Amino acid sequence: MDKTVIKYRHCGRDIYSFSRQNATYSCKNYDLERSHCPFCHQILTFGLLDAPVTLPCPFINGHKVACAFLIGSVHGPSYLGEWHDTEIHVGLSSSEGLVYNYTLSGIRKDDHGWEQCVCLQLVPPWRHDLRESWDRVLEEFSALPEWVSERFHEEREFGSCCYGFALTFINHMRSLDGKMSLSRDEFTGQHVLPTMKTVSIYMKIYHAISQHGFHVAEKCNNM
Repeated sequence: MDKTVIKYRHCGRDIYSFSRQNATYSCKNYDLERSHCPFCHQILTFGLLDAPVTLPCPFINGHKVACAFLIGSVHGPSYLGEWHDTEIHVGLSSSEGLVYNYTLSGIRKDDHGWEQCVCLQLVPPWRHDLRESWDRVLEEFSALPEWVSERFHEEREFGSCCYGFALTFINHMRSLDGKMSLSRDEFTGQHVLPTMKTVSIYMKIYHAISQHGFHVAEKCNNM
């Protein structure tokens, strides 16, 4: 997932390709004006609203995002698309980027390994009070007997495991902030699924470009 995806509008279609510079697009260093449209084969010319723009990559270094819910896969980010039947793994980052996650061996505190994951930041930067208490409460919470390695299989039978650990902590922080708890379905529907839909669209485009050199969308796919 190391190539930059660009999007431009031509002959009534959204067209996606990799940047020739494999970097963020800028009008000065990108030479699309001498290229041809892969669909109509005409020389590419652009109006202001049709010019190429960079498609943001949904994968972020979770160790650099404070107080976030992180989603990853043991097989790498390319397996987070909806067509892959892979088990996701989730964790919670501290304010310093240490990732707490519940595994077969109990609670892990990873300082690496989450460099390409999906991040949902849970605490706004201006909530200094909540950010200051996050690390202390997360450390105390992760030490509770509910999250010992011996209970991992028991939690797994109920579909909890790492997701249960993360959501239980999130609801604990919400209660400290005077907010109602969210059920698993509510949190997934409101926060996880919309983000993962964006990830799946990006992955579909990325794989199509890898296979064919470009991707053409007749209808808007919100990317």
